[in-house]
Amino acid sequence: MATAAGAGQEKQLAPTLLSFFIYNPKLGPKEGEEEKKILFYHPNEVEKNEKIRNVGLCEAIVQFTRTFSPTKPAKSLHTQKNRQFFHEPEENFWMVMVVRNPIIEKHKDGKPVYEYQEEELLDKVYSSVLQQCYSMYKLFNGTFLKAMEDGGVKVLKERLEKFFHRYLQTLHLQSCDLLDVFCGISFFPLDKMTYLKIQSFINRMEESLNIVKYTAFLYNDQLIWSGLEQDDMRILYKYLTTSLFPRHMEPELAGRDSPIRAEMPGNLHHYGRFLTGPLNLNDPEAKCRFPKIFVNTDDTYEELHLIVYKAMSAAVCFMIDASILPTLEFCRKLDSIVGPQLTVLASDICEQYNINKRISGAEKEPQFKFIYFNHMNLAEKSTIHMRKTPSVSLASVHPDLMKILGDINSDFSRIDEDEEIIVKAMSDYWVVGKKSDQRELYVILNQKNANLIEVNEEVKKLCATQFNNIFFLD
Repeated sequence: MATAAGAGQEKQLAPTLLSFFIYNPKLGPKEGEEEKKILFYHPNEVEKNEKIRNVGLCEAIVQFTRTFSPTKPAKSLHTQKNRQFFHEPEENFWMVMVVRNPIIEKHKDGKPVYEYQEEELLDKVYSSVLQQCYSMYKLFNGTFLKAMEDGGVKVLKERLEKFFHRYLQTLHLQSCDLLDVFCGISFFPLDKMTYLKIQSFINRMEESLNIVKYTAFLYNDQLIWSGLEQDDMRILYKYLTTSLFPRHMEPELAGRDSPIRAEMPGNLHHYGRFLTGPLNLNDPEAKCRFPKIFVNTDDTYEELHLIVYKAMSAAVCFMIDASILPTLEFCRKLDSIVGPQLTVLASDICEQYNINKRISGAEKEPQFKFIYFNHMNLAEKSTIHMRKTPSVSLASVHPDLMKILGDINSDFSRIDEDEEIIVKAMSDYWVVGKKSDQRELYVILNQKNANLIEVNEEVKKLCATQFNNIFFLD
């Protein structure tokens, strides 16, 4: 992603993934057996000795830093050209991601000269991206150790290859920011009555489809209800909103894919369809294969089938024990029970949402944009991002401002007390960070001639309207 600036003399090159590898030092302890340590290496075309050398170097760095801090191993290494991030998600299993620093390309005497931007990348952002790589792998494959138990190194290598070969292509490192650190969940705002309707819908469905173990309910890509543990839901939510839903959006927008099925008894129209599983329920040969996911891997280690079913803007995820194979019969039953009720529910939510929106009045473009995150329930809200494309979060503010937000966040994570930070940024911008009891709010104000007191007043007003009863700082 290059952006030309000036008179075509300067070009900015975004950060890119140079390499990504996973190794276990215990697998090739003897000299001459170093290659056995390497479980996955991207890009694969790299010459064998170079792979061994890079893995050896990372081992050495980790060992060396252990002498200074035995309990907290190295997280990252900064060099002029790149940055390396280390993560040990399971004992002796190390994941390493090497990211090239952004470059400014200038031309001197007709030759390109490269300047590496060594301070641009935020450690916390890319460390979080690396941790999410593991969480996403684990959601679909279970732990590394489980693969070793299932079939040793061979099985683990196959699973890593199959998963990361595809997943690494979805890492858009140039648009990673504070939201990757939070990896939060956007919740859909609802009135009590509609929430109760959804609650009773879920109870009815779990009763009629008695093999369902957990349910999650989303509307407009936002979460309303989930029966999963928080950490499992946050990574499943990321998968649904950045990968599964966007893949099914295009045909929907083209209007080809909303079959109103009139062949149902009582002529009930409904818009329900499976996003995972059988494509056509009328085909007797239809395959009822659902993706497997792994949850609660720390204690009970549950393996589940993920059934995602959608009607209009409402999507419901049913998770059932992986030992039970859903039949075509079950899928048809689910379709006939869930489809009509979910269709009605989706239009109810839509109606209610529009009424609430009308009452709150048309909001004119405010002078501020904000990101809010609550560590307790992982709730995230951002008016800075326009998430329009799969896995790319497009921020509507200048990258320098996003970097300031990241820096404030790093300051917050070093202290436990409540705190407020106000920064005067480029030309017209003020950036305010507030941290209060597990909650964080970041506000960007565009006010040319404002002073500190006025900025503080503006943020107080924002808190009173958007987040009343949350911040008790003042």
